[in-house]
Amino acid sequence: MNPEEREELARLLPSPGEPVLTSDCHDLLKDHLMRELTEFRDFTEPAAPELPDSATAPRRRARAPRRRFAVIVVPLATAAAVVAAVLAGADGSRPATTDTDAVGLLNHIAEVAAAKKSVPVRDDQYVYVRTQGSMKFSDKDIRVLREASWTAVDGRRAGLRRVTVLVGPPFRPRDPFSSYSKGTHDMKLSPDPNVATFRELQALPTEPNALLEKIYADTKGEGQTQESEALEKIGELLPDATLLPELNAALYRAAAKIPGVSVVSDAKDYAGRSGIGLSFKELDGRTVWVFDKKSYDFLGSADEALLDVGVADKAGETPAA
Repeated sequence: MNPEEREELARLLPSPGEPVLTSDCHDLLKDHLMRELTEFRDFTEPAAPELPDSATAPRRRARAPRRRFAVIVVPLATAAAVVAAVLAGADGSRPATTDTDAVGLLNHIAEVAAAKKSVPVRDDQYVYVRTQGSMKFSDKDIRVLREASWTAVDGRRAGLRRVTVLVGPPFRPRDPFSSYSKGTHDMKLSPDPNVATFRELQALPTEPNALLEKIYADTKGEGQTQESEALEKIGELLPDATLLPELNAALYRAAAKIPGVSVVSDAKDYAGRSGIGLSFKELDGRTVWVFDKKSYDFLGSADEALLDVGVADKAGETPAA
């Protein structure tokens, strides 16, 4: 971050005090230590066969397999060494730290989000989300596409997924992935019990600590760490949450409580739009969330650009401006 940008952030934020280990951080360190003391990997188990490349929809990521755990006895000296490793980092580096500018930026983005007007939504309507991203079918076959989805507000009716492949092969007969050939394709979007409906999002707590605890509980046992899984979950909720100012603000404030966030002064989303970014060490590849530098609107990430969010009366219709 250059001096001018740091000075601009400083004007928005109160001066940071001396760092203090909060009770949340203390509990987090304790939980991490207990995981280190109880983790046991069965190295004699044969490795799972490598699966062939397959197409997955944008915004869908494969879950890592859950690890096995067993209680083991650890001498006191070894426990002390584990504590030191946790404090120093497994590779000898320092643990994930949080940039005070990044936390301040997240909280400022939350304030801007909370000040926006909520959008009235009826059960018979659809949440409209338009994105741009890519799908990897193989190392030599990566297709660029724009996707528009219409999801029933109450989650009880089928919606619509409209995919426009910008870069990809032409249609070929008997191609199992012909629905992702170059051009525009409509697909039925069936209700998915694993995807939260808009009404379920409305029911989420908007107090940041309570929201983060619920996200931790809902994603327990998934991913490499509870922090990385929570951040991934928050990222998945952000597009729809733009229609819910209080929840949107709470998601940013919850993310600010997870260590390892830093500011990226000049970031770009997948569509090439420039903005200010927030990088999270806990996310694979240091995923960067990108925000407009003036409005602080969420633009998406380097992996997927968020182009539009709104409410439509019918599937297939563009929301009224």
